[in-house]
Amino acid sequence: MALNQLNQRRLETFKRNRRGYWSLWVFSILFVLTLGAEFIANDKPIIARYDGNTYYPIFNTYPETVFGGEFEAEADYTDPYIEDLINEKGNMVWPLIRFSYDTIDFNLGESAPTRPDRHHLLGTDDQGRDVLARVIYGFRISVLFGLLLTLFSTIIGVASGAVQGYFGGMLDLLAQRFIEIWQGLPVLFLLIIMASVIQPSFFNLLFIMTLFGWTALVGVVRAEFLRARNFEYIRAAKALGVGDTTIMIRHTLPNAMVATVTFMPFILSGSVTTLTSLDFLGLGLPPGSPSLGELLKQGRDNLHAPWLGLTAFFVIALMLSLLVFVGEAVRDALDPRKTFSQQAIS
Repeated sequence: MALNQLNQRRLETFKRNRRGYWSLWVFSILFVLTLGAEFIANDKPIIARYDGNTYYPIFNTYPETVFGGEFEAEADYTDPYIEDLINEKGNMVWPLIRFSYDTIDFNLGESAPTRPDRHHLLGTDDQGRDVLARVIYGFRISVLFGLLLTLFSTIIGVASGAVQGYFGGMLDLLAQRFIEIWQGLPVLFLLIIMASVIQPSFFNLLFIMTLFGWTALVGVVRAEFLRARNFEYIRAAKALGVGDTTIMIRHTLPNAMVATVTFMPFILSGSVTTLTSLDFLGLGLPPGSPSLGELLKQGRDNLHAPWLGLTAFFVIALMLSLLVFVGEAVRDALDPRKTFSQQAIS
């Protein structure tokens, strides 16, 4: 679909910000790669060929007996006995890293955490799990959590701000007082209480954080709707009998989306930081989940293993820096002063 002239100018302004443009590319590549984390870091082979048959252990569960073993339990492909059985009549194609985020290496030769070596490029944590594998899975879950939290918070916040700004009056007044009370609630204490009552999980945490995160965009969208509802073309549409819903979505919302899109990268980085902080405090994802915050906590608890804290720090710093750079580029692209000034110069 071809872009109109205004959006083409915005795209060109975005591309001129080289730092933000290349940050978007780097972040997108990292995210796409981590989406296939099971094909990069796993304790199961991608493909196993045995006795003329092809198996896909990543997608399916196979008992030992399929490969000539003795038990009906799931095959442990890292067991030398199972490896020898498969290699006698076939072969296995392994991921680059032969450890998953929860794989415990019992052949470390020393007490965990162990320093980086050729088997564990970033070392192991205090439970003998590969740090690089946990970083890959942790990056994916952090970004997915941030994206979903940003999406749901944006939808609710934009809808609430649009209704308040468009209709105004008593509805706006009561909604603003409710938001002021809601924002004044002690979120951390409520999370501590909920964590003791509700079983922690990805979606439970996402639901709780959405409850308290949707107010971020209400003020911006409300201000845009308050301003736009007095425009001449909005009044003309009302005079012609156009419905309120149509006016809000088709005529007024595009004005508010400029400010909304500008804030979204920063909301995403804030969401990632929130998840990391909760995991660091032990209030986030269930124990054992691949988490950058949990890796930071391990770095604090194991000062004699500095690679744990340094790895978490650099990964989080890289992720947040890329998101902030993208947000700055988006902000400049949607700024009419910079967009039209660059057009005039060119």
